[in-house]
Amino acid sequence: MQKDLFLFTPPFTQLNTPYPATAYIKGFLNTKNIDSYQMDLGIEVILELFSSIGMRKVFEDARDKNSILSDNSQRIYALKDHYIRPLDNIISFLQGHNDTFARQICTDNFLPQASRFDQIDDLEWAFGNMGIQDKAKHLATLYLEDLSDFIVDCVDDHFGFSRYAERLGMSANSFDELYEELQQPLSYIDEITVSILEKKLQETQPKLVVMSIPFPGNLYSGLRSCQFIKKHFPKTKIAMGGGFPNTELRSLKDARVFEFVDFICLDDGELPLELVADYVLHHPLKPLQDLELKRTFILENEQVTYKNNSKKGDYKQLQVGTPDYADLLLDQYISVIEVANPMHSLWSDGRWNKLTMAHGCYWGKCTFCDISLDYISLYEPIAATILVDRMEQLIAQTGEQGFHFVDEAAPPALMRAVALEILKRELTVTWWTNIRFEKNFTQDLCHLLKASGCIAVSGGLEVASDRLLKLIDKGVTVEQVAQVTRSFTAAGIMVHTYLMYGYPTQTIQETVDSLEMTRQLFQLGVIQSGFWHQFALTAHSPVGMNTQDYGITPHLKEISFANNDVQFTDSTGIDHSIFSDGLKKSLFNFMHGIGFDMSLQEWFDFEIPQTTITPYYIEDCLNTDSFRSIKSNSKVIYLGNLPLIGRFSKTKKGKEVPYLDLVFHDKSSSFQIELPEDQGNWLLDHLELWQPGHKLTTFSQIKTSYESQFETLEPFWYSEEMEILRENGLLVL
Repeated sequence: MQKDLFLFTPPFTQLNTPYPATAYIKGFLNTKNIDSYQMDLGIEVILELFSSIGMRKVFEDARDKNSILSDNSQRIYALKDHYIRPLDNIISFLQGHNDTFARQICTDNFLPQASRFDQIDDLEWAFGNMGIQDKAKHLATLYLEDLSDFIVDCVDDHFGFSRYAERLGMSANSFDELYEELQQPLSYIDEITVSILEKKLQETQPKLVVMSIPFPGNLYSGLRSCQFIKKHFPKTKIAMGGGFPNTELRSLKDARVFEFVDFICLDDGELPLELVADYVLHHPLKPLQDLELKRTFILENEQVTYKNNSKKGDYKQLQVGTPDYADLLLDQYISVIEVANPMHSLWSDGRWNKLTMAHGCYWGKCTFCDISLDYISLYEPIAATILVDRMEQLIAQTGEQGFHFVDEAAPPALMRAVALEILKRELTVTWWTNIRFEKNFTQDLCHLLKASGCIAVSGGLEVASDRLLKLIDKGVTVEQVAQVTRSFTAAGIMVHTYLMYGYPTQTIQETVDSLEMTRQLFQLGVIQSGFWHQFALTAHSPVGMNTQDYGITPHLKEISFANNDVQFTDSTGIDHSIFSDGLKKSLFNFMHGIGFDMSLQEWFDFEIPQTTITPYYIEDCLNTDSFRSIKSNSKVIYLGNLPLIGRFSKTKKGKEVPYLDLVFHDKSSSFQIELPEDQGNWLLDHLELWQPGHKLTTFSQIKTSYESQFETLEPFWYSEEMEILRENGLLVL
């Protein structure tokens, strides 16, 4: 099974689905007829570690430390046989096998319980009597997290299910600490990692290894893997790319990094990797100084050198091919439910095909965001027909019909086009994505997205303060967010919002008012899920590049390795971290539908000011008249079924007037409208033309058609009968 290129993601990212970078790259390499093999090293390490054999070795290694274990780890150690015995079956269940095992997991006293099970009081509320599968997944997840806590305490304090040695990679301006750690003997998890990697490399014998490092929590294990490759496969070249180098290694100077890798490629990886592969596969004797490369660091004359001398332009999204998930162990990923929150479960439960609607961000202005970097600043959408072609190709390859569009912010117009294409092809898919809460997400557009299979959106409300939203240049107001989230919720699409505190110049009063806005949004049910995070200053954001404009003083350090997160002092002098616990505790309760009547003060153990937001602020926002006149170029779509037709007559001014009785059936109910026969026939002809699959009809065309037979359209269009249709699938977009 010899391959030219070997692509891998080091431990650890997600347990439930592969991180898509290698699948994207493999799809591109296919278009160039470059032979490649890919693996998600993280899931393979997890499966070996969390097996009865692997965990038995963990307990054996911990035996000599029994006297210094924490109370929690001592309990787990004492129950080690009870942890080991069901482990293989638990993993199999979380992989989607043996569904009936759920009932056993949910019985009392089946799973051993340590500290992670202290939080299970709300299971009845969260899962009820019938949510057996999800309840079992949640209990099984807590059981695995108990074992994870034991591993951290006794075997490897770097371990984490979705990250490994993350602290060593985060904001590491110097390579010293990470380099020193890499000189230490291999840990037990390192040994598992390199043994699996060695076997795959022996099978594939690649000339070039390509490693994707999406996050700081992949960096240590990635470099440990490269260290092993350099020692045992010295002729194999290694290239590194991915989200971490793209954001953090742009100021790289430390030559020691090139003891582990030969090339570090930045930004869109297709062309940089193609040029590196051409050198390794076809011109390996060519001097480094003569290489034609794109956005690539190399070591030249013992100095870190950035080469960007290729005159070739980057590939358009049309040219990069469909992601290819071949070689990945798609049936062995583990679905977990860490918390009883429906949006969080999308991240960890079930396997999703990952796609991108548009490269970059169509807004590209938010001042906290790295908008100076290509992955955000270079906006390029993909045609809807090509996107849905790719969806069909991935369904055929993976057998999965769920899609996560991993956009910075999916554009509303393209989402509309994709939804229409899905409906036109009569596909049954499930999808979700990240958005901006902008006014173009009307109630009708949200209903269209729902009909196409959209189940959830996530977006940034951020600081929930109009002053700060303007300073962020978010392009939205709190009122607009409230109205848009109501439209999504009314359509049956779940809404998750990202919330921020500690933005430069944010006052204590604004933090309290932001919490009150959030409380009202949850109480009114227009948002179902959220997450608070503290503002982080990044070097490539407008705030990071213009700190004086935002009243902050950065604590700059000499950069020889990573450069992204920057420590700073805010001119307000406020320690925003003190709000963390109260904000998160209140949000947890709001998501569970409780705590709305509590004073905001009760969430904090220090004095806070009273909110200045009126108790009905969000309700007033939602009651604002949002009527918009229909534009002549608006498109009209009908998502419902054609009616059953009956005929009858009405006597008007002594004349018999023929009428149509139109009875419409949808999935859960039916309704009827009565129209004069001539109007009814006109409507019937057009309802069929307005269905997905036909050429889109504009409101102007409808007006011209109607008024060629009748009088002015507007009295008919806004009639009670048409309003009923508008509430049942007749959309204006």
